[in-house]
Amino acid sequence: MSKVTLRYGYAETPLGQLHYAEAGGGEAVILLHQTPRSLDEFREVHPLLAAKRRVIAMDMYGFGMSAKPAPGSPQTIEQYAAGVIALADALQLKRFALVGHHTGMFVASEVAAAMPDRVSASVLSAGTFADSSFRAARQSSERASASEGVDVVTRQEDGEHLVELWEKRYPTYPEGRPDLLERFVRDALAPGVDPAEGHRACGRYVMEDRVGLVTAPILLLAPTEDPFSYPQTSKIAAAYSNSKSVQVVEVEGGRIPLMEQKSAEVVAAIEQFLDSLAL
Repeated sequence: MSKVTLRYGYAETPLGQLHYAEAGGGEAVILLHQTPRSLDEFREVHPLLAAKRRVIAMDMYGFGMSAKPAPGSPQTIEQYAAGVIALADALQLKRFALVGHHTGMFVASEVAAAMPDRVSASVLSAGTFADSSFRAARQSSERASASEGVDVVTRQEDGEHLVELWEKRYPTYPEGRPDLLERFVRDALAPGVDPAEGHRACGRYVMEDRVGLVTAPILLLAPTEDPFSYPQTSKIAAAYSNSKSVQVVEVEGGRIPLMEQKSAEVVAAIEQFLDSLAL
């Protein structure tokens, strides 16, 4: 197999400049990362998937080196989805498939709901269903202790907040892979990024009003060691009742950083799904 070279660029959009990387040719696939990551989350997946398709990974609006909403303003899944659509427009993509992981999963779902005529398929990785009970649980947790949420830290002069960021994620990451946590911390410290705001955006999303608008075929990737998403697999699969099809692939041993940890298994599942749709 020849080496795949990623090409990096910025797209001019009504939201500002959006940072992306692309490789390959053919059917377009857009990769959407979790909070508070960047397109780096797909460092391993991207070149493998681009062997057969045109694959575009982006720093979602509000993350990485892409444009940010106004400082201090509440962010939403709809905003992030608008960023995806703006990038697709700037790159003149008439139709495209989506791959979204954690927060990116919500965003991919919203894009598929908003643009059913343009989304050919959606891969939703580590999904949860943001219904009223999900929102209530998030809001209750925030009220109980605003400092306890994942990725919620207060900047300290001695740098202790950096250790705290690491420690809050450590239990959900695979042993022996400090390199993955280093990549997470780097993205969490990107200029203008609030590491917790993407989680709050998920907690604001009224997903039950949107899933019925998704008609594209769905592949759910279910990492078995992800304590947040895996128990939700059946619920999220049942929610997409109007999709042309819903498939579930369990990734044994997969954890929060699934894309980096199990890249070969992830790519194999995505390729089989897209091949079955002739995409």
